[in-house]
This record gives sequence, C-alpha cells and structure tokens, in this order.
Amino acid sequence: MRSKRKIWKPAYIGLGSNLNEPLQQITMAIENIKKIPNSCYILSSKLYDSSPMGPPDQPNFINAVVAIVTQLKPHGLLLELQKIEHKQKRIRNELKWGPRTIDLDLLCQGQEIIEDDILTLPHPGICKRNFVLLPLMDISPDIMIPRLSNMVDLLKKIENNPIRLKCLE
Repeated sequence: MRSKRKIWKPAYIGLGSNLNEPLQQITMAIENIKKIPNSCYILSSKLYDSSPMGPPDQPNFINAVVAIVTQLKPHGLLLELQKIEHKQKRIRNELKWGPRTIDLDLLCQGQEIIEDDILTLPHPGICKRNFVLLPLMDISPDIMIPRLSNMVDLLKKIENNPIRLKCLE
C-alpha cells in the first residue's frame, strides 16, 4: 500500500515590527521562519518603512513579506508562526493595531479559502494594505489571491491609501 504523499504548497507571510529594534526583529523572524518544520524558505521582499495603521502615537513599522513552500496545513503553519511571535516576545493586548515586537500574518497559502474562529484565508486585510501588497508584489507579481484579484488590480484599488510607505532598499 502506498503512503500518502505530502503536497508542497506556497505560503506568503506578512511581517511587521515597530518595537525593540524592528529591523533586528524582522531579521530574527525570517531566520525563525526558515526553521519551520516541513517547510522551505524561498525568498523575502524588500523592507518597507510604514506609518502605523492603528494609533498614530506609535513608531513607524518595518514590513516585509516572506515566501515559503510548506507541507503543513494552514492551521499548523499558523501555530508555528504564533510560536515565533511568542519566542520574540509578542504581547497580545486589546489595543487593535498597536505597537508590537513582531507580527506574523499568514496572508495566503496555495488556493486555500478558510473562514473559522482561528483563521481566515486569504487574510482579510490583504487587499487594503499597501504595506502588504507592495512587498508581496516584490516577490510574487503574478500571484492571484483567492476570491480577490491579481496584484496589479489590488494595488490600483489602494492608490490613495493614507499609510505612508517607503522602501528601505
């Protein structure tokens, strides 16, 4: 009897930090992502400096997107990302979009569509955030986001986004 073959699926992870040396936090998160079991790091976007989406009285964020391929199911990958956040001392509080050492968002994984109490794929904010779409465009300009659109159309829809963004590279 044949054993089931594990399927490798592409996954895209959004990274953001604005506390405790954000550049170092992003670099450390990328190194930790490279160690996720049953996964293989592919590449990272350029780094971007962005004004905060939440309360304005906080430092700017450093943002990036990482591409991996993984055999993990989406909920398993999310758990691994949460372990990295915990390792990097992410504190979850009630302040929405507040400052943080690291934020890792599973943006999309293959063509998966999930809506449950734990995970929504594709990430519900992906189409409204230039600090996600521009780094994603760096590494996967031809990606089609399930239920949404292609990168060019998504970027056109947010041309007047109020979040200021500057590429650091």
